[in-house]
Amino acid sequence: MILYTARRLVGAAGILLVICASTFAVFYLMPADPAQGACGKACSPERIAQIRATLGLDQPLPTQFAAYLGGIVAGRTYGSLECGFPCLGFSFQTNQPVWDALTGRLPTSVSIAAGAAVLWLLVGCTAGVVAALRRGTVWDRAAMVAALGGVSLPIYLTALLSQYVLVVRLGWLPYPREVALTDDPVGWFQSMLMPWCTLAMLYAGVYARITRGEVLENLGRDYVRTARAKGLPEVTVLRRHALRPALMPVVTIFGMDLGALLGGALITESVYGLPGVGKLAADAINSADQPVILGVTLFAAAFVVLANVAVDLVYALLDPRARTA
Repeated sequence: MILYTARRLVGAAGILLVICASTFAVFYLMPADPAQGACGKACSPERIAQIRATLGLDQPLPTQFAAYLGGIVAGRTYGSLECGFPCLGFSFQTNQPVWDALTGRLPTSVSIAAGAAVLWLLVGCTAGVVAALRRGTVWDRAAMVAALGGVSLPIYLTALLSQYVLVVRLGWLPYPREVALTDDPVGWFQSMLMPWCTLAMLYAGVYARITRGEVLENLGRDYVRTARAKGLPEVTVLRRHALRPALMPVVTIFGMDLGALLGGALITESVYGLPGVGKLAADAINSADQPVILGVTLFAAAFVVLANVAVDLVYALLDPRARTA
């Protein structure tokens, strides 16, 4: 298991290196001049040349990339500014280190992603199992209709409708806002509830359909019929022989979805006005803040890659054959 984990981590490091190089090349070969963005519109050519020298933009692209990687690993210096490890540069708009901006927004994104993930897993997988066990009944049809409706509704529409109904018309919840869990647990829960339900409604439908299909397929396997013929309780047959294999595709999709959400639920955070990583990316795009855009891109990619590594490790625990595949 240790060797298997080491191989996956080495592969993840290689993928991150390729992503970093590709993203760096895309952003620094664009027509927009980063020095112009850092200086502003009313800036003399001499000042732009000075900023290019400070940022190292006057160096060849491989040298710039090597310096950028070195900053991520060990920090670097921009003129008189010290950028500590891990250095992703400074924002053109706020002069704040990109890493500090990302980590400052991360608690909000983690709160949204973790709460929504728990909710959609519980609702989606439970609905899928119930629909599979009650195939062809009203429970099956109701679960699949609800799943189709959840998948079909766009996030921004669900978010706006939930705010109008729950906040404006009924007054059951306050408008979502940034609240620290340690300062006000009740206020934090109330602020996160609508974003959780909005995301869970979208993802739970997908998980319900996948779980239903996998459980139905596994219930028709020969080893399930053999287990029933041996007289095993139906709960044991379902848990050990039908549900466990059905979790494999669910784990795969869950790892990718959770990694993407931790990288920034851009639409959800923007609609609700929550200061997460996705909202930071939207603001950076609007202001053409290239270091922040590059940092958020790498940050999100790292979460997705690490989530896939975690999925591989869970695979190895659920099915030992995956270690030798």
